[in-house]
Amino acid sequence: MDRKGILFVISGPSGVGKGTVKDAVLERIKDMRLSISVTTRAPRQGELNGREYFFAGEQEFQDLIEKDQFLEWADVYSHKYGTPRDFVMKNLQSGLDVLIEIDIQGALKVKSRMPDGVFIFIAPPSTKELQSRLCGRGKDSQESIIERLASCEKEMEHMKYYDYVVVNDVVKKAADQIEAIVMAERCKVKNIKIEVI
Repeated sequence: MDRKGILFVISGPSGVGKGTVKDAVLERIKDMRLSISVTTRAPRQGELNGREYFFAGEQEFQDLIEKDQFLEWADVYSHKYGTPRDFVMKNLQSGLDVLIEIDIQGALKVKSRMPDGVFIFIAPPSTKELQSRLCGRGKDSQESIIERLASCEKEMEHMKYYDYVVVNDVVKKAADQIEAIVMAERCKVKNIKIEVI
């Protein structure tokens, strides 16, 4: 029995730990592909084209937009980032699951183009805990933290557009729940190709 590839999308408010949860999930589920974004920013030291990102010039990125080659794309801090449609579709068509870790706006754009995907909202245990995490990671100014917390309240309202919600209070527990979601989705009749003999 063959199985169709399934698109899994995890997203949630900034600072909720999406990247950490994604890494924990990929460590457990070895036969899942991570969607690699295309970006116009220059590679950082140690980054390789096709591993961390697909690096593209401004004109190349613009050409991809015009050819409808992104499931979604955004301008972030003077650089463009996009989810390459061909990369995702080729993996899904070959029976491999694909995981996209993305912000909420990007996830909703992907959902509008691929409504059959499985959308998982990563939520913080509380606003107070999120504030503690943002302060603890030392990456953000006080103004940025206040802005992110205000934005978190608005972003939480988007949870209703997702299929599942996973509270990231303990990374292992969140990864356990996502692994269970993946296994359940893989067993759904609609995702199995059955050959009639």
